[in-house]
Amino acid sequence: MAKTIDYGNLMHDAMRGLIRKVLDGVAQDGLPGEHHFFITFDTMHPDVELADWLSDRYPEEMTIVIQHWFDNLDVTEDGFAITLNFGDSPEPLYIPYDAIRTFVDPSVEFGLRFETQEYDVEELDEDEIPHDAEVKSFEPKEEPEKSDTPKEAEIVSLDKFRK
Repeated sequence: MAKTIDYGNLMHDAMRGLIRKVLDGVAQDGLPGEHHFFITFDTMHPDVELADWLSDRYPEEMTIVIQHWFDNLDVTEDGFAITLNFGDSPEPLYIPYDAIRTFVDPSVEFGLRFETQEYDVEELDEDEIPHDAEVKSFEPKEEPEKSDTPKEAEIVSLDKFRK
């Protein structure tokens, strides 16, 4: 029997199962309504398959969009294969679920983010243990009240969002 329950990996497995189930439904029936997906994945994952020119262009991660044109969506237990159009050039891809970093369906403001941080749980206090995966449910933003007076421009630094 294990010394502790590995909630992080259990959550990752559940989230990847959700992605697999959603993609399997799309493979069988197509995208319903306005649904579409932004999937960011680790291009350096050993089981990712993509054209050399794509891996050269995206050496760490890549975001694909599954929306208007895609073909040959084949969903398996470990990942999915899909053909996407890159500048009028169809390219086949294979993406294992454990290479996925984010999965977002903006049409319903739903997103999953996988964080892969190396840490030794034995060396951390219980309240210091980071979450391996974060499930986000996005709430629609309320419309701001309209005002006749113009607002001053705000400058936002993007540095705090970079890793």
